[in-house]
This record gives sequence, C-alpha cells and structure tokens, in this order.
Amino acid sequence: MDKLEVIKKPIEKELSEFKALFDASLKSSTPLLDEVLGYIKQRNGKMMRPILVLLMAKLYGGINDSTLHAALSLELLHTASLVHDDVVDESNKRRGQSSVNALYDNKVSVLVGDYMLATSLRHASYTNHIELVGLVARLGHDLSEGEIIQLVNISNRDFSEEIYFDVIRKKTAALFTASAESGAISVNAPKDEVEKAVLFGEMIGIAFQIKDDVFDYFDNEELGKPTGNDMMEGKLTLPALHVLNTCANEEKKELALRIRSLSASKEEIASFVDYVKQEGGITYAEQVMYDYRNKALALLPEAADEAVRTALTAYIDYVIKRNK
Repeated sequence: MDKLEVIKKPIEKELSEFKALFDASLKSSTPLLDEVLGYIKQRNGKMMRPILVLLMAKLYGGINDSTLHAALSLELLHTASLVHDDVVDESNKRRGQSSVNALYDNKVSVLVGDYMLATSLRHASYTNHIELVGLVARLGHDLSEGEIIQLVNISNRDFSEEIYFDVIRKKTAALFTASAESGAISVNAPKDEVEKAVLFGEMIGIAFQIKDDVFDYFDNEELGKPTGNDMMEGKLTLPALHVLNTCANEEKKELALRIRSLSASKEEIASFVDYVKQEGGITYAEQVMYDYRNKALALLPEAADEAVRTALTAYIDYVIKRNK
C-alpha cells in the first residue's frame, strides 16, 4: 500500500462524497464557463487540502455535511487563487499542462476565478457555521495580502528569511492551516484542540512550501516548470536566502538583486542555482523542512484513532518526500 492509499484509507467513503460535490460545483449552463470549469476539473491535483480537512474532522469526531462544504469551499478558493496567480505571474503552465490563461485569455481567467470565489463563499454559507464562514473570508484576505507582500519584496535589497516565512504563512501555509482548522471546527472540537489543529496545519504548510522551493533547483517535467523558474519570476526562496545571508560573495549578492529585478539572464540564473546548491542551500532548506515535520508530528494527540493517526503521519511524510 503506497502512502496516498494509507492517507485516504480512513476517509475513502467521505472523500468519494467530496469529489462528487466538487464535480457538481464546477458546472454551469453557460457554455464557455462550463467548458473552462470542465478543463479545471479534469486537471485537478491530489486534493491534499480537502483530504486534510476530512482527516482532521475524523480525528476530532466524525465527518458531517459542514465538513464536506468547508472542504469544498477551501478547495474552490484555492483553485481560484491558482487561476488568478497564473494571470499575475504570466504563467503558461500549471501542473505540466496549459494554464487557463494560456488556453483562453486573461479576461476569461479572471472572470472564471471570480466565479469560483463566489461559489466558494456559497458553500461556506452551506456549513451553517459562522466560524467557518469567517475562516474562509480570512483565508481570502491572507492569500491576497501574501501576494502583495511577495510583489513588493521583489525590489527589496534585504535577503530576510523572516519576510520569506511571512509570505509562506499568508499563502501556502494559510491554506493548510485553514484546512486543519476547518476540519476541527466543523465537528465542534474543543478550543484547545482547534488551536493545536491550527499549528499542525501551519507546520505542514511551511514544510510543503519548502519542498516546492527545493524542487525549483532541479529539472522536473512532472511539475511543468524548468529549473530556476522561481528566479525567472524574481523570487528568491529559502535555499538562496540562506546562502546569501551566510556568504561574503558580494558579486553573488549583486546577481541576486538582478534576479529580483528580472534583469538577470538565463545563464546567470543557471549559474546562481549551481552556486546555491554547492554552498549548502538545499541541505539547509531540507533540515528546516524536517524540523517543521517533527513539530507537526508532536502536535498529533496520543489518544487519536490509530488509523487516522497513521494516515496523518503518512500525510506529513508524503508532503516532504513527494516528487512533484
């Protein structure tokens, strides 16, 4: 049994119900909208965030209708944010396939993303739980703020890891935090357990993003992104930031600033990627990633259902050991 099967085993029935609900939400009587939604639906990923919602609900009680609608609301918000991100980043690829804006255009992408955001809010209301509605609204706020912080930081001469983690907490980690928290809230878990769920989700989300950042230093066709893709977009992630903060090479620091300002050539970016790898940037990032993995594991209740605990442990390990 592979890790994904172990992860899904305690929630097979409920995950099937979720997928049916998700598919039904991505339909429209408007032909163009239905076509684009169908394209988004067929390229959907492993649904790691909805799985986390369901597992956390099972950990603290039992999955109910509020859990399913919360999971759907978060997944729609996440998917809409990716559609909008591809427009902002002028990206033509998503998960190795053409992005929506590449197949259609920016206007269609923005409008479809807006439609999905509205659908997300509808399903948040179907939870009949004011805390879950507020959680979804807060997540949308954090994702938008994270994008702005990242955009502003492109011209920043400071190679601060603090800013890097601030962006992660408002973007990738915010999604995992909301997933873990909503699962606990949907089954009315005690306040102290909800607080643990929040921290648990944040630890997983940070580890997930660091793993993504490490991928950028290696060619991976399954990701649909070339080596150094983040740097081509002016983004310096944890491996590079660590090296820049520990080295005395002013020439490399000037190159890093040119990367941020989008004025570095592909050859310069390739040489900087090699430099970061040689100077231990990947090793450092992976150590930090494992630290967050261990923090997440420490937050799992000892008395939890064994199958769910095993699934959540496998979930954490999948996040840091996946190859795409």
